[in-house]
Amino acid sequence: MEPVVDETSVLVDGPWTHRSVGANGNRFHVVEAGAGPLVLFLHGFPEFWWAWHEMLPAVADAGFRAVAVDMRGYGASDKPPRGYDGFTMAADVTGLIRALGEREATIVGAGFGGMVGWAAAAFHPKMVRRLVVLGAAHPLRLRAAIFADPRGQFNAATPTLRFQLPRYEHVLVRDGAAMVGGFLRRWSGPGWKLSAGFDDYVARCQEAMRIPQAAFCALEGYRWAFRSALRLHGYRFVKQMQTPLTTPTLQLHGALDRAVLPRTAQGSGRYCVAPYEWRLLDGVGHYPHLEAPDLVLGEVLRWAKS
Repeated sequence: MEPVVDETSVLVDGPWTHRSVGANGNRFHVVEAGAGPLVLFLHGFPEFWWAWHEMLPAVADAGFRAVAVDMRGYGASDKPPRGYDGFTMAADVTGLIRALGEREATIVGAGFGGMVGWAAAAFHPKMVRRLVVLGAAHPLRLRAAIFADPRGQFNAATPTLRFQLPRYEHVLVRDGAAMVGGFLRRWSGPGWKLSAGFDDYVARCQEAMRIPQAAFCALEGYRWAFRSALRLHGYRFVKQMQTPLTTPTLQLHGALDRAVLPRTAQGSGRYCVAPYEWRLLDGVGHYPHLEAPDLVLGEVLRWAKS
């Protein structure tokens, strides 16, 4: 029998402060460094706040208040059984900005966190000063590509479509959450997989996913995205996401991303009427913040300062 993992496993010491913040009816674990304009980091799947552990002190040193959050259901944040729809998770982000005592923030979102960042900017434009998206297409662009590109994006999305199966969270955490390592290896570029820190990162994500209820919650966002396509709630989400973005947006995408194909993500700019930049990163997969951290850091700081 595998040992029980609790939330203290993600409370890693470093040049930052851990604390809990109440927002949108839930308790969120945030990790904070520095002072200045707020830069809020949103991790993806199957990660937790540790995705940004190298970025936080560097952004703080550049004169910003850098905050990484365990998203709803992950790490040491609350794990409610509901609330994994696009509306609620976008409200989590803006609720956090208010709870941190700020009126606006630069949002940096990776993967699933990038999808939430797109929604937060669309629904609450006055609170998202600037947006940086890594490895995430605009939700409507992803939705269209899954149906229109069966040999491409639909095939790439097949592993996450399996999340619809009942009790699949038990499969995700089987054998020490071996499947988490499988996703990280499948979706990463070759350079990072051969690096010294890759195995440690995999082990940390596997441990965090084994916190009770974390795996169920991690899958619920994907389940909502699929189920909502056939429901009024999803129709309302699509209609609201069609509102053109007025937040200046920087989109960084790995040329080797096998989770969200570059040709899927590249069409996202059509939803922006604000300044928008697209950059394709050679040799990088689905995790640019970990595979090319120096490059991403430079781009994040450039966008946040402009």
